[in-house]
Amino acid sequence: MRKTDLPMKRKRAFMLLSIIALYLLWCLWANKSIESTHITYYSENFPFSENFRIAHISDLHNEYFGEDNRKLLDIIERNEPDIIAVTGDIVDSSRTDFDCAVKFIEKACRIAPVYYVTGNHEARLSDSEDLMRAFSEAGAVVLRNDKAEITINGEKIYILGIDDPNFFRYDWLDGPDGLIASQIDSLKTESEGFEILLSHRPELFEIYSQCGMDLTLSGHAHGGQIRLPFIGGLYAPNQGFFPQYDSGLYEKGDSAMVVSRGLGNSVLPLRINNRPQVIFIDLESK
Repeated sequence: MRKTDLPMKRKRAFMLLSIIALYLLWCLWANKSIESTHITYYSENFPFSENFRIAHISDLHNEYFGEDNRKLLDIIERNEPDIIAVTGDIVDSSRTDFDCAVKFIEKACRIAPVYYVTGNHEARLSDSEDLMRAFSEAGAVVLRNDKAEITINGEKIYILGIDDPNFFRYDWLDGPDGLIASQIDSLKTESEGFEILLSHRPELFEIYSQCGMDLTLSGHAHGGQIRLPFIGGLYAPNQGFFPQYDSGLYEKGDSAMVVSRGLGNSVLPLRINNRPQVIFIDLESK
C-alpha cells in the first residue's frame, strides 16, 4: 500500500460516517416533525351543503410533541376542524401514560368535539375501563360499538364506532358475515344519512365496504413503519410485508377509507421516511 492511499481511505471513511450521522439526525428530526395531510373526499351521499372538516388522529402511543402535546394541538387548532376523530392506540400498553392521553383528549375537546374508538393497545390494558371513563369525563364521545349523530340545518351524518376486536376474542377475522360485520350492521341507521365508521384496523376494508359504510377512518398500520420510495410501507401488523392499506385514501365502489400513518411508535422506536401524521379530511357533496 502506498502511503498516499491511507489519507484518502480515511477521508472516504470520514465522509461515509458523516453521511450516516446526518441521516440518523434527519431521522430523529423527522420522528418529531408532524406532517399535515389534507384530503378532500367528494360523495353524492354527503348531505351538507358546506364543507365539513375532520381532523383524524391515530396511534399517538403516549408520544409527546412539545409540552403536553402543544405542537400537535396547535396544528389541529390552526386547521379549524368541525370534529376530531381519534382511531385508537392513543396509549401504548408497554409504557402506558394515562396522564399524557387524558390531557391530550381534554385539550383537544376545547378545539372541537372529539369522537374516540379503541385500538389493540387499549385492549391489552387491565384498566382500560378507567381510561375510557377518564376520556368521557374529559369531554370525548367514546364510541364502543355505538353511534352518534351530527345535525346541521336539518341534515344528519352519523359517526359509528366499534371496539378493537381484541376486546372480544382473538379469532375475530371471520369474514363479511362474522363478528365485525354484525357489530357494524347493528349500528347502521334505517334512515338515510352519511355514515362515517371509526375503526382501528384498515385491513378489514372489504368488510367495511360490504357493510355500506360511506367513509371509514383507520390507523394501526403506522404507514408501514419504513416507507420505501415508489413502493410505500414495508410492514404493517395484520397485513405483513408491503401492506395493501398503509396510508391515504382508498376507494371501493361507493365506500372509501382513509388510513392515518399515525403519530407515535410502539415495538420499533424509529420511523424511516415516514413522518408522524395528522390528516384533515374535507367532506363535500359531489
